[in-house]
Amino acid sequence: MPELPAAPRINPSILAADFANMQADLARIATADYVHVDVMDNHFVPNLTFGPQMVERVQATSPIPLDVHLMIADPDRWAPGYAELGAASVTFHLEAATEPVALARRLRAIGARAGVAVKPATPVEGLYDILDDFDQILVMTVEPGFGGQSFMPETMPKLRRLADEARRRGSAVWLQVDGGIAASTIEQAAEAGADTFVAGSAVFGAADPEAAIAGLRATAAQHRH
Repeated sequence: MPELPAAPRINPSILAADFANMQADLARIATADYVHVDVMDNHFVPNLTFGPQMVERVQATSPIPLDVHLMIADPDRWAPGYAELGAASVTFHLEAATEPVALARRLRAIGARAGVAVKPATPVEGLYDILDDFDQILVMTVEPGFGGQSFMPETMPKLRRLADEARRRGSAVWLQVDGGIAASTIEQAAEAGADTFVAGSAVFGAADPEAAIAGLRATAAQHRH
């Protein structure tokens, strides 16, 4: 019998959490797969969030593993430090990295899953020959920098091409989407090939975050590529 695909992964973004009650909000998403942690430096993107100290605190209090998304300049220098803090997954931007494959190998050597992200306008074709150097590819479905933006459906053909190529090559790379993911958009992303979904307000803004996570996961499973 062929192996069944893993259930879709739901990774709530703490950009939508209550920073004054972070530990309590993290407890509300204990049924999620990972907690998505957006690090922004006000250089690569026009916003500033937090750095290693905050990530270390989240790591200490989170009931689920950390999926760190680095929207920062010079990830070749800074990304390994987040893996050393214990993050389960560290994703850096292709547009910011000087040596993405070498950096991914370094992250893996430390013990983290290595991810690479691409902005909406960045082609994915350059990743085809190096798919297996990464554990995850994040296709941004908004311009990186701010939470609460509207999902960009024009990114879906790119995601579909990437998913088709990964399948053709037999790659086990995870395909993640981030930006505007909610009950109304997760269906499109799943049909285009995503298996890992970052959701912010759709989870933390829900009266029952666990029910929201279960609903998103069920919808994605129903419409998987």
